[in-house]
Amino acid sequence: MRGTILDTPVEYLKGVGPSRAQMLKEELNVTYFADLLQVFPFRYIDRTIFHRICDINSDMNIVQVKAKILQIQLSGSGRGMRLSVIAGDETGTLELIWFQGIRWAKAKLKQGKEYIIYGKPAYFNGRYNIAHPELEEVTGEAGSTVLKMQPVYNSSEKMKAHGLDSKGIARTIQTLIQTVYYEIQETLPISLLQRFRLIDRRDAYLGIHFPQNEIHLHQATRRLKFEELFFIQLEFIRQKLHRQASSRGHHFPRVGESFNRFYNEVLPFPLTGAQKRVIREIRTDLSGGHQMNRLLQGDVGSGKTMVALFCMLIAIDNGFQACLLAPTEILANQHFQTLKKWADQIGVNIALLTGSIKQSARSPILRNLASGELQIIVGTHAILEDPVVFKQLGLVVIDEQHRFGVEQRAAMWRKSVPPPHILVMTATPIPRTMAMAFYGDLDYSVIDELPPGRKPVTTRHFTDSARLRVFSFMRQEIAKGRQVYVVFPLIYESESLDLKDIQDGFEAISREFPLPEYAVSIVHGQLKSDEKEYEMKRFVKGETQIMVATTVIEVGVDVPNASVMVIENAERFGLSQLHQLRGRVGRGADQSYCILMTKDKISTEARQRIDTMVRTTDGFEIAEADLQIRGPGDLKGTRQSGAIELHIADITTDGRVIEAARQSAIDILAIDPELLLPEHRALHDRLVELTSVQRNWSKIS
Repeated sequence: MRGTILDTPVEYLKGVGPSRAQMLKEELNVTYFADLLQVFPFRYIDRTIFHRICDINSDMNIVQVKAKILQIQLSGSGRGMRLSVIAGDETGTLELIWFQGIRWAKAKLKQGKEYIIYGKPAYFNGRYNIAHPELEEVTGEAGSTVLKMQPVYNSSEKMKAHGLDSKGIARTIQTLIQTVYYEIQETLPISLLQRFRLIDRRDAYLGIHFPQNEIHLHQATRRLKFEELFFIQLEFIRQKLHRQASSRGHHFPRVGESFNRFYNEVLPFPLTGAQKRVIREIRTDLSGGHQMNRLLQGDVGSGKTMVALFCMLIAIDNGFQACLLAPTEILANQHFQTLKKWADQIGVNIALLTGSIKQSARSPILRNLASGELQIIVGTHAILEDPVVFKQLGLVVIDEQHRFGVEQRAAMWRKSVPPPHILVMTATPIPRTMAMAFYGDLDYSVIDELPPGRKPVTTRHFTDSARLRVFSFMRQEIAKGRQVYVVFPLIYESESLDLKDIQDGFEAISREFPLPEYAVSIVHGQLKSDEKEYEMKRFVKGETQIMVATTVIEVGVDVPNASVMVIENAERFGLSQLHQLRGRVGRGADQSYCILMTKDKISTEARQRIDTMVRTTDGFEIAEADLQIRGPGDLKGTRQSGAIELHIADITTDGRVIEAARQSAIDILAIDPELLLPEHRALHDRLVELTSVQRNWSKIS
């Protein structure tokens, strides 16, 4: 569309002008005609259905009535001001209330005039009312509500003040479509339109904004969702093919002494079938001569670190160095301690580099890294700094990669020419549809099997009224020689949130479990590194029986003797975070428990999360449930800079469309990788347009 009328600044659309154009840019990120075309309605009003006021009841979600304004009353002042309007039909009266936008509503309303009123009813003081209803004056003019399905657009108080409420946006888009309708060009080849029975693009935009009926709306939505997801997948697959064809990578043809010695002499337990499969997939990548970019997914405790070590040993056996990046010092220390006990047994030189390492210890690490004597470096963002130079960096493993920004990762790639192989690890299971939608340019491996002998963690839900029972259970476990985590969501008390805070929690736990019979540690993000490390070590050594902590222990703490995880205010945590916290226990041979503490009354959504945690320990099932409950918003943050913004598709419900779009992209690029065939010219032009306006559109590694 660039280079056509759709590239026109929106201020030049009839009825917009500079002031409204500025408001559209600030509130909706709309600059050009093409942007405005992508502002889709979020629902539709069926203007053929009206209710009588006497028929309204509390079970109704939304009602539409036709009534006259009988009384307008303004009361209160300042922030306490409210506008109360009495409207009535031949069957009764209804109160309309405004707490915001009062001046706008009062100026719009005329006593004695009839309006179409639309909104959610509530019952209060013996009368039904609607807060902040949508209004349209009944003028008697033909066509005032001609659309059976009237679009409703998101607006804001600022936009409404400029005449851009939902109706104003609809009028503006109607003008736009009348202006550009014949300039909307088809982007999909006829083969895809026929294969999936998709309507043409012009009709799709008309149908999404002003549908004739439900069928028209469904056809338009389906077409535009497919198009949006198809071009995302087309770019993903194209970049992946381009990288495979042109990006030279370090060649690791051999599996040598370090790998074999570790496997035959040191490996503490047999690899699972899933671990073996993933190692084979990665070995194939490393020996292919192209740069590897692979996402490794695995639930808590599935053995990702072991797989990462085998991959690093392949790099070492081929004369290269390896690096493991972790987002926090706690996690980096944990990885280092785990890897060092194995590396020492096979003569592999490994070191730790974090921000808290003093200069006297840092200097020899940097020298040994530059000389190649140091074979594996484990660390945090400190490794990204310019003084850190490798002799021959061949493989970078990134744990919990979403905590590293694009620029930070790019600094790592510049430390080797050609760029090192990349293995991205996450312990947060990603639903299949999300992996396709946001990691489509990465190869994808899953460890979907836990090591043998691991007992599933038993999860129970208790409310505050059952706290004494929980304390009693903690004592029983401690008496068996076990240890307990107690996790709080805050460090200090908050006046705005009714949550347990860790300082009060630590004091309460210390009173309930007093010295000398018990010892309690406390760990949170505002402790200094050495203080945090001291408390961690005490707990790891068994010198303290209880660790009171914030979510700083979500990753990076591995204490097999800890068998109980108590999570305070569990209703305040997301499913993914609850699952991560639960993964801190269940790492030994003993039965472990996760106790979710909540208030006596919690929201329906919180109840869904708690029930899911109690029902299953399957991380992928939990991820799917989290996606359904929360939507993709938080998870999309894993892409950070350059994140894809979906205008109409929804990965929580459009999994089949994503799969169809991805396979279609694969099929087309298999026969025409550069999109040079005449029937693919429109695809090529649209892809160029999209990638030119979306910086870093699909590059995440």
